[in-house]
Amino acid sequence: MLLHILPVVFAVFVWWFGTALVFVLDQLPRRSFHWTMAGASAALVGALYGAVALAEDVSVPAAYLGFACGVVIWAWSEIGFLTGLITGPSRQPCPPGAEGWGRFLAALRTILYHELAILALALVLLALLWDAPNQMALHTYLVLWIMRQSAKVNIYLGARNLGESMLPPHLLHLASYFRRGTMNALFPVSVTGGTIAVVVLVQNGLGAGAYEATAYTLLAALMALAVIEHWFLMLPLPLDGLWTWSRPGHVPKHTVPCPQHGDTARLPLRP
Repeated sequence: MLLHILPVVFAVFVWWFGTALVFVLDQLPRRSFHWTMAGASAALVGALYGAVALAEDVSVPAAYLGFACGVVIWAWSEIGFLTGLITGPSRQPCPPGAEGWGRFLAALRTILYHELAILALALVLLALLWDAPNQMALHTYLVLWIMRQSAKVNIYLGARNLGESMLPPHLLHLASYFRRGTMNALFPVSVTGGTIAVVVLVQNGLGAGAYEATAYTLLAALMALAVIEHWFLMLPLPLDGLWTWSRPGHVPKHTVPCPQHGDTARLPLRP
């Protein structure tokens, strides 16, 4: 039983504490961001080295360490984005009246470099761990990537909880691309697909060897957390405090209607 319980506890702790830590770092003075990114880059190199060093190891500790390496590699891209150092060629709010492809392309320009960095890291991991017995770092990274992309698109299409208060001041223009709504067409697909993936991973882990059981349970727990995060987008509850508890009080208290959506989305103002 512990073979399945401990991976769940570990995944929940890494998910919650890691997310909070990234938000703490992105709230430091902007003059510290280059030092933060330098530290994150050193951690990235260490995690890539660790993923390669663990590639032939199929022990239980190697499953945990591979999972941690995947999270650290993902965290590098998140820190780069939230510090504003790796975003996109545009830092402008959504043009008034933009819809359809115009709105999509404008939104893409604000995050293009970040998306390319995520893709590049995925390709690096794929090349390093191709046919390796222990691909936990790659699989962890892919789960985070797929589900984060799903969450981004759901917020773009329309969600109840947009997480504006989690944006740092230098990224507040991104809120103009969010759309507030109680449902969108992608949401049922996202949560259904994620839930099916959790069930499949759990089934694969049951009765498997120690390494496989640990690996599948870690990935199942991470996927389940991602599905729960998707539900957070639609629940009529203010849930940002799960992570923003550790942030200074810069969170905007005033909002104005987003220029292209009227009252369907709201753009925070800096205090």
